[in-house]
Amino acid sequence: MQENPVITFLEQHGILFTLHRFEYQAGGGTNRSSSLLGVSEHAVIKTLVFQDHMRRPLLVLMHGDKSVDAPQLAEQIGVPKIWSCSPADAELMSGWPVGATNPFVLKTSMPIYLESSVLDLPKMFINGGGRGCLVGMTPTDLLGLVKPSLVRCAKDKAVVVSKAP
Repeated sequence: MQENPVITFLEQHGILFTLHRFEYQAGGGTNRSSSLLGVSEHAVIKTLVFQDHMRRPLLVLMHGDKSVDAPQLAEQIGVPKIWSCSPADAELMSGWPVGATNPFVLKTSMPIYLESSVLDLPKMFINGGGRGCLVGMTPTDLLGLVKPSLVRCAKDKAVVVSKAP
């Protein structure tokens, strides 16, 4: 089995975590992974790559059942605008393909922002360095490891309604 740099990182830092592997499915997202793990989608934390107006990368850690209010986040971090990266740009900056992006082992150093309500969770599940690999850990351990800035930028996911022609 190929060595996983995230698992190695967590072990080196003495973090207690649970490892959860499942068959990755493109587009399945946190809805699928939470269902397979039998946990709330709110407890599955997405690692999202954004860029600011100067094209500097930043990570946002957000509940799986929420989305990022980009204008609200931009205001909180003091930049005029942010937007989510394309999958290719996200991989180039983070060093991970979409579905494997994590805040622990990054190709490019970048600020990390954590939705503050994640701290209310007793346990969270976040990417563990591969598609179909999540680690369960406490938000307190995440704080100590990656030192994110706390923000409030969660909004409900938009509901897509299609109409028959």
